[in-house]
Amino acid sequence: MARLLMAALEKAGHQVQLASQLRAFLRNDEASTSKDLAAAAMAERRRLAALWQKEGLPDAWFCYHPYYKAPDLIGPALSRDFGLAYITAEASYSARRNSGIWAQTQGQVLDAVGLAAVNLCLTQRDHDGLCKALPEARLARLLPFIDPALQLARLPEPSRGRLITVAMMRAGDKMQSYAMLAEALSRLSHLDWQLDIIGDGPRAGEVRTLFSGFGADRVVWHGEKGPDEIADLLSQAAVYVWPGCGEAYGLAYLEAQAAGLPVVAQAIAGVPEVVSHGRTGLLTPAGDIDAYARAVEQLLTGHEERSAFADAARIFAGEERSLDRAAVRLGEILDRTLARVL
Repeated sequence: MARLLMAALEKAGHQVQLASQLRAFLRNDEASTSKDLAAAAMAERRRLAALWQKEGLPDAWFCYHPYYKAPDLIGPALSRDFGLAYITAEASYSARRNSGIWAQTQGQVLDAVGLAAVNLCLTQRDHDGLCKALPEARLARLLPFIDPALQLARLPEPSRGRLITVAMMRAGDKMQSYAMLAEALSRLSHLDWQLDIIGDGPRAGEVRTLFSGFGADRVVWHGEKGPDEIADLLSQAAVYVWPGCGEAYGLAYLEAQAAGLPVVAQAIAGVPEVVSHGRTGLLTPAGDIDAYARAVEQLLTGHEERSAFADAARIFAGEERSLDRAAVRLGEILDRTLARVL
């Protein structure tokens, strides 16, 4: 998403420079780790201040995804010191994280959000969370988007009964989604389907175990693939299946829809931001495996409905949620913001 935002900024006529490569991520709440990161951030602030005094100032500081484990430790201080417009995208705040060192980092996130000339919210959930935590925050919606060029360059050639999913194989929400998908498909043994799985990761062995009860002709393991190969495989499938446990929103859903695939997912977290229920796919109640299995069956057997969803999905992701459309929206927001503060 960060790379897409940079591309959208450039399309909107802005010059973009990566200011720092410091990884402001705290894996745990150890004070020593936080102290080391704070020292590194201070060194970066000094470096950038010296650079700008020599080469001139930027118009704005743009920070992507500050949250409790990765607050912006550089931009707010520099923006105050130099009078820069400060902008965030996908900032998030959750009061339940206010414990231990996270209470401090949450405070840093709120400080950044309050300073920002505009906070770009990619989901309604993030928007509402920021608004509740800091009612005076300046917020604007920018819907999740992709560059659909790879998908639109290929004509959909769906094979009936061919399901597909693309996801990393790691602990947490991803494993929970794989487990739910395997359980749902185990209830559809009476139907003719085949599942393509694209992805790899540290839990690959466990994922394979989840699907070990299916026949060899049911599941095809592709491993990790590049963007072109994924686009090829998507164009040959009929339905994209991924429950989406805990997904912030999931750009893979948009890529699948741009390829002409209807989606079956859960109405959970940020998934409804990228899948239009009843138009581009089906969203089922969170945690309801029976409902999820029925939705997959509905699109496996309802060929006319699947086709209508597929056509709508390609328009939705390929046009309405395209990089070009997002660049226009982002340009409008920033033009208004910068005109106000500069």
